[in-house]
Amino acid sequence: MKKSANCQEDDAFALLNEVRGCRICAEKLPVEPRPVLQFHPAARILIAGQAPGRKVHESGIPFDDASGDRLRAWLGISRDVFYDEQQVAILPMGFCYPGTGKSGDLPPRPECAPTWRDDLLSKLENIQLTLVVGQYAQAYHFADNKASLTEKVLAWHELWPHVGPLPHPSPRNNRWLKNNPWFEQTLLPDLRHRVAEVLSYSQEAT
Repeated sequence: MKKSANCQEDDAFALLNEVRGCRICAEKLPVEPRPVLQFHPAARILIAGQAPGRKVHESGIPFDDASGDRLRAWLGISRDVFYDEQQVAILPMGFCYPGTGKSGDLPPRPECAPTWRDDLLSKLENIQLTLVVGQYAQAYHFADNKASLTEKVLAWHELWPHVGPLPHPSPRNNRWLKNNPWFEQTLLPDLRHRVAEVLSYSQEAT
């Protein structure tokens, strides 16, 4: 027997509470675990990211940093819309701040995705657009892991309009953006149009 909408929502929020209490890799983190994600079964856009940085760890708000400012500009949406959990879900590959290495933040902890990701994704039945941000998220979500990030983003039309690969919006990627002007000239206009289309449909459905 199929569960009612209320039961499905209850299950989703119970799972979310489990994730927020997760301590699986606590001994391997530089700080206390603080899983950071945004999740609601009604969401229509999924942002599959990498892992929170130190600033996001401190605030507990995903993309609450310069990367988030740029990402919102890419999408053409305000902070209010971005942080409306019933419109936008944000699931990084690792929910906790992994620490910093010689060249920036460390990769997402490997324990996180196998433990939680499939269960969380199964609750997001209304997603119309999945944006896969950065190399670690793309390695999980895309079958062809021999292709470079640039090659994957260049091939964005292959899975459009339901899935779109994006570079990470970090200021560390300023050189990549400068070397790949086609991204802002060609991909971003279509991205903003698609985001507006999905969110407009979401508002009409409520």
